[in-house]
Amino acid sequence: MTDAILVLNAGSSSLKFALYPDEENTQTPIVRGKINGIGNSPVFVAQDAEGVLLPPEACMTLHASAGHDDLIPTLLDWLRTYQGGVTIKAAGHRVVHGGRDHIGPAQVTDALLAELETLVPLAPLHQPHNLTAIRCVEAAAPGLPQIACFDTSFHRTQDRLAQLFALPRAMTDQGIIRYGFHGLSYEYIAGIMPLHLGDRADERVIVAHLGNGASMCAMKTRRSVATSMGFTALDGLMMGRRSGALDPGVVLYLMDNMNMSNDEVAQVLYKESGLLGVSGISNNMATLQASAAPQAREAIDLFCYRAASELAALAATIGGLDALVFTAGIGENSALVRSLICDRLEWMGVDLAEGENDRNATHINSAESGVDVLVIPTDEEAIIALSVVGALRTKSGLI
Repeated sequence: MTDAILVLNAGSSSLKFALYPDEENTQTPIVRGKINGIGNSPVFVAQDAEGVLLPPEACMTLHASAGHDDLIPTLLDWLRTYQGGVTIKAAGHRVVHGGRDHIGPAQVTDALLAELETLVPLAPLHQPHNLTAIRCVEAAAPGLPQIACFDTSFHRTQDRLAQLFALPRAMTDQGIIRYGFHGLSYEYIAGIMPLHLGDRADERVIVAHLGNGASMCAMKTRRSVATSMGFTALDGLMMGRRSGALDPGVVLYLMDNMNMSNDEVAQVLYKESGLLGVSGISNNMATLQASAAPQAREAIDLFCYRAASELAALAATIGGLDALVFTAGIGENSALVRSLICDRLEWMGVDLAEGENDRNATHINSAESGVDVLVIPTDEEAIIALSVVGALRTKSGLI
């Protein structure tokens, strides 16, 4: 029997999973996959350690109306029998919001769950489903050690000024500060940057995590100095469906002059804005790039304009820019987006090599560029697995 670590990343209608060997410095999963369409004819897709898709007969059988509470026990049973038998030693979960006190992974307890529940309003698209997955695992496998890994933890290295809003001090003391998100992605990228940049990885680097959710992080010595997201994952860059940074007066206007309720405003800002709202077509960048509609191109151009503007502001927090890393779905796969952003950064010394950029090479800057520009795939599941293994091994004892 193989000892393994289960990693879960739960969304409202999807569940990403990966099974890693219980070994230090493990990077390659035994199997990984995703269940899409939960609650409405879910679809199971998985691939083996070599990245080969599993044939239908080897996949898990799903019921059309199955929810998380049905699918997670079934997934656990399926994983335990994978390749002749696996013993799941612990489970690690992506939890988007960990608040201001968690600077690393934490063992799941009833007290921690209650604490994390209070943060649901700050991450309404993610936190409820992260916590549902934890509860489902506990119900299906009572006593199995579970570790929560927080997207906010990576940014706790920021100094006080980077975390403050210009609000009354009493509100700051109550926790209304800039938290930052996508920290698991940034932690993974920070860990592997030396492989691609050598000693320059510890200099002035900005990582652009561009996907349906998007943010940027300015780093020095591979630690977070500043980031584009703030109190919630609604702030900063324009995203697939989220507005990003917005004049707060717009919210007041929507409520006072257009008579919109809190829920209606939240619906607009979280689900009807961003690429989808501007284009009126789709929140998917690939779909927009394939469209001839002028609204599609305007949405792309605005996305890149906002990204370049935010990047320039973040560069000020670290005193310049030595390297720029693109990651996540759009950052890794859209040559057009990378080109449009970098075209606005020529004044900073950024110059792309068009051929390398077009083929999504790792190094995409020209020889004349004063800034290294890279494309590095992220792997949030791998960093969660490493965190769980570390928690299991630590002498101070999370478990």
